[in-house]
Amino acid sequence: MAEQYADPNVFNMDMFRLDGKVALVTGASYGIGFAVATALSKAGAKIAFNDINQEKVDMGMKAYADEGIEAHGYVADVTDEAAVAELVANIERDLGGVDILVNNAGIIKRIPMLEMSAADFRQVVDVDLNAPFIVSKAVLPHMIENGHGKIINICSMMSELGRETVAGYAAAKGGLKMLTRNICSEFGEHNIQCNGIGPGYIATPQTAPLREIQPDGSRHPFDQFIVSKTPAARWGTPVDLMGTAVFLASDASNFVNGQVVYVDGGILAYIGKQPQ
Repeated sequence: MAEQYADPNVFNMDMFRLDGKVALVTGASYGIGFAVATALSKAGAKIAFNDINQEKVDMGMKAYADEGIEAHGYVADVTDEAAVAELVANIERDLGGVDILVNNAGIIKRIPMLEMSAADFRQVVDVDLNAPFIVSKAVLPHMIENGHGKIINICSMMSELGRETVAGYAAAKGGLKMLTRNICSEFGEHNIQCNGIGPGYIATPQTAPLREIQPDGSRHPFDQFIVSKTPAARWGTPVDLMGTAVFLASDASNFVNGQVVYVDGGILAYIGKQPQ
């Protein structure tokens, strides 16, 4: 029997709670995935995550423990259908069926298109687009049976914009936006909502070299470029993504479906400053 969810005619702050829900966040040992999983945990969800090898899973388990979060980590390649089926079965055994899926695992290869091999292009599309299809397909039967579910795809500003050297990434993230809309279209009648989050440029350890102060005291050229293109005049932080993630995972967003919420400080709304 399907669970009972929030009355659409009554609003209360408990709609934002995730108590008792099981959330799978792929590739969430660190970075944006870790931040999203942390937010879902603080809202009450039980957290499962995967990564590609045991070393990364162990690193993630320590990070969650340091935050006081009892996470469950699994080694699984999200591009492998059999591995994903085993992952979902193990989560169901340990925690219960997946109520919330965050398709976060991804890669980027910054290679000029004329120098990029078809194999490199396929690998980016495989991880960034095929994998969300595979993992979503694996958790949807439980969501249909349960009468409710949330799928959040970590999209990108490259779901809307092109940029040199990221042909594979932009193609995959554009496809992920359309996969988001198609999951909404196909499964919305089962009370399943599929939405995306499109992060802007987020200050993480991975982007730290792009924000280093130069020997002459000036900002890194890429740092200057991003800040000049962002109405908020700063990089985002992982915390900036947390509220959106909780909203899209909660009953508060039960009539929001097929959308991509861009958490980008306004970049996509902004043409840039007029040259002086």
